[in-house]
Amino acid sequence: MTSPIEFTSRSPRFGLPLLYPGQAQKEFFINEAVSFTDLLLHAAIEGEENEPPVNVSEGECWLVGAAASGAWAGHEGQLASYQAGTWLFVPPRDGMRVLDRPNKQDRVFRGEWQRAKPIDAPAGGTMVDAEARAAIAQLIAALIAGGILPSN
Repeated sequence: MTSPIEFTSRSPRFGLPLLYPGQAQKEFFINEAVSFTDLLLHAAIEGEENEPPVNVSEGECWLVGAAASGAWAGHEGQLASYQAGTWLFVPPRDGMRVLDRPNKQDRVFRGEWQRAKPIDAPAGGTMVDAEARAAIAQLIAALIAGGILPSN
C-alpha cells in the first residue's frame, strides 16, 4: 500500500493558509490569507513598542519590541497588525522592508531590524579635508546599512 500524499497546511515563507479540495469553511482560510497579505503588502509600522497600544485602530501595524509583554509576549521582533479585533503576528525574514512612519524611514530585516543612522555634517575648521572624508565615510556606511549600497 502506498502512503497517502501529504500536503502542508501553510505556505513556506509566511505561513499563509492553503486550501484543499472539498475543504469545509474555505472562507475562514481565505480571509486569514487575505489578512496576512494585507499586513505584508507594502508594510508600514506606526512605531516600535513592547506592549500593545491602548487605543489601536483596525489595520494598524507595529513592530514588537525586545521586551514584549501582554498580548505581544513571545513575539519579539515580529510585525503585529490589529485586524478583526485581534493581533496577527508575522515573524520577519531577511530582506523584509517596512516603512517606519514616525521616523519617515525604511527599516530592513537582516537577522535583526536595521535602519540607517543619522550622518554628522562637517563642522568646518582647519581640518576640512579630514572632516569631509569622515562625512563621506559616514554617508557610505549609512547607505550600506540602509540596503542601498552593497557591503563589500
